[in-house]
Amino acid sequence: MDVLKDRLVSEALTAGFDLCRICRPWDVPEVPGRLAAFLEHGYQGQMSWLADRSHWRGAPQVLWPEARSVIMLGESYTPQHDPLEVLGLPECGAVSVYAQNRDYHDVVKKRLKRLARWLIAEAGGEVKVFVDTAPVPEKPLGQAAGLGWQGKHTNLVSRDLGSWFFLGSVFTTLELPTDKAEVDHCGSCRACLDVCPTNAFPAPYQLDARRCISYLTIEHHGPVDPELRPLLGNRIYGCDDCLAVCPWNKFAVAAQEVKYHARQDLIAPPLEVLARLDDAGFRAHFSGSPVKRIGHGRFVRNVLYAIGNSATSRLRPVAQSLCEDEDPVVADAARWAVERLA
Repeated sequence: MDVLKDRLVSEALTAGFDLCRICRPWDVPEVPGRLAAFLEHGYQGQMSWLADRSHWRGAPQVLWPEARSVIMLGESYTPQHDPLEVLGLPECGAVSVYAQNRDYHDVVKKRLKRLARWLIAEAGGEVKVFVDTAPVPEKPLGQAAGLGWQGKHTNLVSRDLGSWFFLGSVFTTLELPTDKAEVDHCGSCRACLDVCPTNAFPAPYQLDARRCISYLTIEHHGPVDPELRPLLGNRIYGCDDCLAVCPWNKFAVAAQEVKYHARQDLIAPPLEVLARLDDAGFRAHFSGSPVKRIGHGRFVRNVLYAIGNSATSRLRPVAQSLCEDEDPVVADAARWAVERLA
């Protein structure tokens, strides 16, 4: 099996992954308690599926009892530009780095399927592949397998890749040799906690999604709390602040996959242009992008909050034109922006 594992790692790197480690499905006994505490505090906000499938998300061995090994894969998407620079351009929107080109789910899943097919051909067994689309605790499994550790911002940090990498997993009935779990290397650093604009971290290693800008701009339906709107700044899809300031990024490696390289028109897109997109224009502009999944209405809502925070009176007519939009959430955001720019 050691020879098979070496060949597996080699095949994973050939397929385009940067890291490949292995653990057991039951190597994350801490997850049920952490998840229960998270849900008890209501930190999940509107993400009801976290509670609905908690019995699976808390225990991977329950999700697929026949699985004996979890192959955890990491793939870098390190940006070639400073992702925080756009925050100083109030007339432009800030789109999270991971969404500045193709949807990573599609790219990573193809690699996972390729690796899974190779494994079946070489050693048999059964497999299932997952990439952020099933109730799988990917980050704890990533730590158990040795890819990295969950930092104080709750994201996985790697000594090899920093903070910028996607996760994927292959569950298999084969009993493969495992790797040593990674330990915490955050030390006394608080950079990720202190940079958060909305104070979304009640304590180190805890996240209140209800205050997280990524949650508010992507997962949250309806109007955003007026108290939080000014704190969004010009972030219109996701937020990279806590990832970008991590000191471990000095070890980050450049993304090999060109589909992760930012589209120039999404590094600092003008808010005026984005606000004027109709539904068809929105779908065309973000074809193949993760941004498309939030829908036109929620996207324009975010753009209008950014316009309201821009302190740019030139953008007031843009917001004014949407004050009577048929979507009440968009209309509310437009009126808020107009009032802010008055």
